[in-house]
Amino acid sequence: MPLTQKEKAMHFRALHDRPGAFIIPNPWDIASARILTRLGFQALATSSAASASVIARKDHGLTRDEALAHSRTIVEATDLPVSADLENGFGDEPEEVARTVQLAAEAGLVGCTIEDATGNANSPIYDFDLAVERIAAGAEAARKLDFPFMVTARAHNLLFASPRLDETIRRLEAFERAGADVLFAPGLPDLGAVREVCSSISKPFNFMVGIKGKSFSVRELEAAGVKRISLATSLYRAAMTGLLVAISEVKEKGEFSFLDRCTSTAELNELMGI
Repeated sequence: MPLTQKEKAMHFRALHDRPGAFIIPNPWDIASARILTRLGFQALATSSAASASVIARKDHGLTRDEALAHSRTIVEATDLPVSADLENGFGDEPEEVARTVQLAAEAGLVGCTIEDATGNANSPIYDFDLAVERIAAGAEAARKLDFPFMVTARAHNLLFASPRLDETIRRLEAFERAGADVLFAPGLPDLGAVREVCSSISKPFNFMVGIKGKSFSVRELEAAGVKRISLATSLYRAAMTGLLVAISEVKEKGEFSFLDRCTSTAELNELMGI
């Protein structure tokens, strides 16, 4: 029998409670979700950028309804627990974040990430107090559910001008007090910063692999205190890189040696369970 949403949620939380770090890869469609499932991963997460890219839009280019519809296709493609990258919760006000968490649960998800980036280039990060209120609202909405939905709070200041690690830590600590289950700060510059962040919080920390020069091995991240390792758009970009390399050979050389490195259709079908 398929697992219930509550059973998936309990398994997802248990992954965060056990010793060591685990990888949560980011599929972008049904096929990639099925392949990652059959390769033995224990949870999946959507990527807002990859979800948008597959329909030729930029990151943050999906509406809430579109993002949740995409998330539901991933949920229905696997028996694994699925968390979703839901950007800033699709609204500035805390009430909108709470509504997004509720709708995420209705879509079959067992967790989501909410960031403090506004999407407004003129004011890219929410003011501290509002950022905390937004996470508190999402966490409260999650607690009202009948299963353990996990809210991950993301501090994004390192991705913008004048990045300061102390401000990142200040926000993560406040998000933890506000009820976030997992903390997340993309753009940490080195393992020393990762260790400093992890030592400043008591909740699990998610490290995002995917930035050149700022991605480290599982062994290094685990030693630094990381609990969860997500891959953002990196798998999608790797797949598209393969496409570009192959088609470049075809177009520029008129050759097809890329076929020697290709997985067969039969092998892909087996991985997808079809």
